[in-house]
Amino acid sequence: MTDPKPKFDLEERTAKFGIAVIDFSRKIPETITTRPLISQFVRAGTSIGANYCEANDAESKRDFVHKIGICKKESRESMYWLHMIGMAVPAVKEQARKLWQEAKELNLIFGAIMKSSGYHKNV
Repeated sequence: MTDPKPKFDLEERTAKFGIAVIDFSRKIPETITTRPLISQFVRAGTSIGANYCEANDAESKRDFVHKIGICKKESRESMYWLHMIGMAVPAVKEQARKLWQEAKELNLIFGAIMKSSGYHKNV
């Protein structure tokens, strides 16, 4: 009997995002302006999944929360670089917007994980 509700696999979702980041980055024309944007975006976007894998192998709850925090920061940084790429290359703006939405959803997911883990940001 198959499970009617598919399992939510965040490791797979972050890997798919990383692959989408790589694919999208190849479509951006390389110029003196876009080269550093692409580089920063690829680093941030692909590190989300890597840090999530590390979080799953964390040595303590504190280590887990720290690594999830890095995932949250990298997803937010990906949103920033997508915004900059969209401004620098209007022709890819619509594709950037779709990836931006996924980065935002990942950011919200990691924020919820942090909150449910008992992390409270000191303001």
